[in-house]
Amino acid sequence: MLNNTRAVMLATALITPVCAVHAATSLQAAPRAEKIEFKVSSPHGERVDPYYWLRDDTRQDPKVLSHLQAENAYYQQYSSRYSELTQQLTSEIVGRIKQDDSSVPYVKGDYRYFSRYETGKEYPIYLRQPLAGGAEQVLLDVNTLAAGKDFFQVANLQVSPNQQLLAYMEDTNGRRQYTLKIRDLTTGKELPDQLTGLSAAIAWSADSKQVFLVQNDPTTLLSNTVLRHTLGAPAAQAQPVYKENDNSFYMWVSNSQDGRFVLINLSSTVSDELRVLDAAKPMETFNVFAPRQRDFKYDAEHINGRWVIRTDWQAPNYRIMTVPHAQLGDRTKWQPLLAHDAGIFIQEFALFNEYLAISERSDGLQRIRVMPWQDPSKAFYIDSEEAAYVTGFEVNAEQNTALLRYTYTSLTTPASVFELNMQTGEKTLLKQQEVLGGFDKANYVTERVWAPAADGVKIPVSLLYRKGFKRDGSAPLYQYAYGSYGASMDPSFRSSVLSLVDRGFVYAIAHIRGGQEMGREWYEQGKLLNKMNTFTDYIAVTDYLVSEKYAASDKVIGMGGSAGGLLMGAVANMAPQKYLGLVAHVPFVDVVTTMLDESIPLTTNEFDEWGNPKEKVFYDYMLSYSPYDQVNAQQYPALLVTTGLHDSQVQYFEPAKWVARLREVKTDTNPLLFRTNMEAGHGGKSGRFARLAETAQEYAFILDLLNQK
Repeated sequence: MLNNTRAVMLATALITPVCAVHAATSLQAAPRAEKIEFKVSSPHGERVDPYYWLRDDTRQDPKVLSHLQAENAYYQQYSSRYSELTQQLTSEIVGRIKQDDSSVPYVKGDYRYFSRYETGKEYPIYLRQPLAGGAEQVLLDVNTLAAGKDFFQVANLQVSPNQQLLAYMEDTNGRRQYTLKIRDLTTGKELPDQLTGLSAAIAWSADSKQVFLVQNDPTTLLSNTVLRHTLGAPAAQAQPVYKENDNSFYMWVSNSQDGRFVLINLSSTVSDELRVLDAAKPMETFNVFAPRQRDFKYDAEHINGRWVIRTDWQAPNYRIMTVPHAQLGDRTKWQPLLAHDAGIFIQEFALFNEYLAISERSDGLQRIRVMPWQDPSKAFYIDSEEAAYVTGFEVNAEQNTALLRYTYTSLTTPASVFELNMQTGEKTLLKQQEVLGGFDKANYVTERVWAPAADGVKIPVSLLYRKGFKRDGSAPLYQYAYGSYGASMDPSFRSSVLSLVDRGFVYAIAHIRGGQEMGREWYEQGKLLNKMNTFTDYIAVTDYLVSEKYAASDKVIGMGGSAGGLLMGAVANMAPQKYLGLVAHVPFVDVVTTMLDESIPLTTNEFDEWGNPKEKVFYDYMLSYSPYDQVNAQQYPALLVTTGLHDSQVQYFEPAKWVARLREVKTDTNPLLFRTNMEAGHGGKSGRFARLAETAQEYAFILDLLNQK
């Protein structure tokens, strides 16, 4: 529980300025970008873009860098007025983290694998311990690797089948263009093998002598070539074993759960294709699992000589089917296993010798169903006593077990790892995230409400507030949403947001259309020519929470990132008067220009998400909501916009241009801040404490806005 001193401090922060320099600080003028006429061509005419010059693909143009640095200086000048609050929040948020913490070990082969954080260190240490007993072995200490680097990330650690080698990917600037590294676990030394320009995907051959990798196009960064690299051979001799010519597909390689196969996973918005190779025969050719077809998606896993398939074939919310390995390549051989249900979206599954576990979505919640192979009628759900919660699979590396590892969390329950005995139904809590700083879940309440959209559809909303909260229309609201790509924003525990909730905020996650919380149709209603639903749903949730007195109409803050940043940009244009402030992280705001340019990373993969603007119906529709194109002479909320110079998902110049146009056109004097992380990409800074410090900066901006009211 909160001690008395901290409770008084938090209450005081709601009604008095934290830093006394507010009135005395005199800001220098915000940077104004030069206007240089540039015509953006399309099959439907030209548009003039006066800030196009801010695009520099080399990230080295002195003029561009000078402008970004000027914006950073302006941000630093403005934020200095509440620097004490920022420091307080940073200490508070970091103070909830148990710094010396370990993950729950999982068994694979002859070892238990786990990771650990040590006090004061930014990065994890990856370890294992023999099942037979003996000392822990450090596989990788990321802190050592990251020493002296502004950004460092390790991705996708994969131990070889003989358990003697570790393959992993590293990224040193946040652009997600990885370098392969291989470590000899018997000596702890790195092998000379290094390949660059890769995605993070890795698969091993059964003899531990080859790795399969995915090479990216150096310009578009699209993953388009699968390489087979023989350990010890020069990188230049890596053999292309598959080339993807359709640039609407993403590509990944992995091993099947049982390690028997190498899989090439090809996926677009509306189509999938899986290619399969016996891992014991790495020099042979991959076989097509089922030929790709538009509006046909599937994925599959292997167990005991057969494949289990999740597919939307004649099943919009997906069903589960099966086929013997000997009958690959012919979809007509697939046999039904679990029927389609219009009210249940099948998200994924986990295979065990005696059981099938299914992760499902229904009524906006993610839950797990367990089904015995021998008697499907005895299927059961893992239950919960909370109104809004999330269950998901933990690492289940072994198939020959009756023990299912799963995670459980809610807005009031820290992330927890359980082990379920699927035979007896007994549940064991293996670990719950320890939250320091006086956290007691009894002090918080989570609620699920349903907000009516403009067309009458009910939108699920997950809420978190302190116990004793009064619905009297006086509380500030922090409303988050995403709403794209079918990605579901689940009501998971987030300790950092307690710094707002403890100060009287209601925290809301709006499960708007464009996600997949309510099934596949929920996604379909928020993409392509239905995209406006995403934006109007978000505004409708705000209206509902204000009308139902969960929030004050003049204390609403919105936040979204990436495609959620597009949401913030659209909302800023459509309903600026309803928000005190908006926070847009790495926002996708220049929709039409980006989608017209197929040289920009990832553009062609997105045509079935946003539309191809070379077709006029999509061009006109996208133009109608593109935040950059729809900026107009009106009052806007206070805005905090962030980006990363090396972002490969949403290029830095999109928010840079958007901010420049807002500065030119908007009619208010509300703060508009733009911060570029000059050493990072889409995910922000790489260290755990550095990321939390960025969150503190966002919260300080928000609280300062309230203090000024």
